[in-house]
Amino acid sequence: MRASAPRPRIFVTQPVAESALARLRAVASVKIFPDASRIIPKRTLIAAVRKADILFCLLHDPIDRAVVAANPTLRMIAAQSITPSNIDVAAATARRIPVTVVPPATTEAVADLTVGLMIAVARRLMEGDRLARAGKFPGSQSRHLLGAFVWGKTVGLIGGGGLIGKAVARRAHGFSMRVLYWTPRRKPESEEREAGLTYVPLDQLLRESDFVSIHSPLNKETRHQIGAHELRLMKKTAVLVNTARGAIVDEAALVRALKKKQIAGAGLDVFEHEPRIDKALRKMPNVVLTPHLGSATVEVREEMANIVVDNILAFLAGKRPPNCVNPQVL
Repeated sequence: MRASAPRPRIFVTQPVAESALARLRAVASVKIFPDASRIIPKRTLIAAVRKADILFCLLHDPIDRAVVAANPTLRMIAAQSITPSNIDVAAATARRIPVTVVPPATTEAVADLTVGLMIAVARRLMEGDRLARAGKFPGSQSRHLLGAFVWGKTVGLIGGGGLIGKAVARRAHGFSMRVLYWTPRRKPESEEREAGLTYVPLDQLLRESDFVSIHSPLNKETRHQIGAHELRLMKKTAVLVNTARGAIVDEAALVRALKKKQIAGAGLDVFEHEPRIDKALRKMPNVVLTPHLGSATVEVREEMANIVVDNILAFLAGKRPPNCVNPQVL
């Protein structure tokens, strides 16, 4: 009797949707780093990769040259990420390891969070929460935590002509907001009208917006796209919101602007040196911080995890994975 082929070994760097894991367990031996509250330590990751055929990693995992080289027989890196920004794709390609990602599935979730951060900063929700938990109640008409309207204000979307920017615009219109946008490549007027977007130069957007929301992709041109000059152009009453990528904002310049009260506050889901968050930002009461929660809804994460599984199952079946970033290795 011919011995059956050994089941492929898959390592998952954090718990993901159970529906996705069930599909993997049907065809493979699956091991998972069990602690969803922290990023897997690099030493633990490398040790796990040495015993795996396929690595199922998440956006926050740094899959650098050392991780890729840890196992000469590693067959695939399947990322639950829209872009392979934390993966050394060149190192994987040199070893003929396919790298897969997932198509955009986060639009509505990120738009929800963007508007949530606007409201949280403007209405000082975190400060109120801390006060209430401390058992303090200054009175229902006290001036102690006066905030600002979101209703009827102006929001400026930087790089806002894409799916997420348009989703934020739809929500902003529900608050009777004026929606400005700037992008290096302006959209057709018909598309602007349909989305309710008004195109203005970047400097004008910064000067006129009550909320400046960042939606640019991170690349060489957009790194530190918002720095000291841009922050000086903003209103003193304005709020900066970033749910895109941390390095689009010069974080040191942002800290200085907040300390000098050049702007009123910030809502940040992403940080320049993730997972480290600047100590000064953590101490500021007018800054709302979330640990990269843009896609953190049950629905989105389940969809993303199952797309990763689609990529893995296609590869194991000898087919080209549908979302491979280096197909030349196949």
